[in-house]
Amino acid sequence: MPASAAARFAAAYAALNASHTVGDHIVQLDHDAVRKGLPGTEGRAACARHVATYTATQALTLAGVNHTLRLGLTPRGIAAALALSAATHYAIDRSGGRWAEDPDTQPTTALVRTAHRLGKGQWLQRDPQAGYRYDQALHKGILLVASLAASTRS
Repeated sequence: MPASAAARFAAAYAALNASHTVGDHIVQLDHDAVRKGLPGTEGRAACARHVATYTATQALTLAGVNHTLRLGLTPRGIAAALALSAATHYAIDRSGGRWAEDPDTQPTTALVRTAHRLGKGQWLQRDPQAGYRYDQALHKGILLVASLAASTRS
């Protein structure tokens, strides 16, 4: 019997969320973690390497869960979820280490400027953990949408 839409979504979210944590904290190399937010080629390359290993971790996990639980996730749905996760992960992580920058006085990323415009600037500048927490909140929100994409049959 095929899994229900709710079961497919829940399993996809569990797989993507768990593999997010593993890919972002265990698989990621320290060399890339400290450089992925740097401007220029060095930062872009470090971020691309991280996103490649992160996405591979998610792909293996999601495929394994799909196979083991016989969820019936489609290749198209899985590809859509992974593409969304990878593209947004790259965009978010290019702001790594830069969340506390003042967009009025420093050149920074569009996401940092947006966070400050949304009223998060004081928090991002005051709390040393705020940048990490903001980064993770963005990733987790995207994983919800990616899980919907993975679990949709059409």
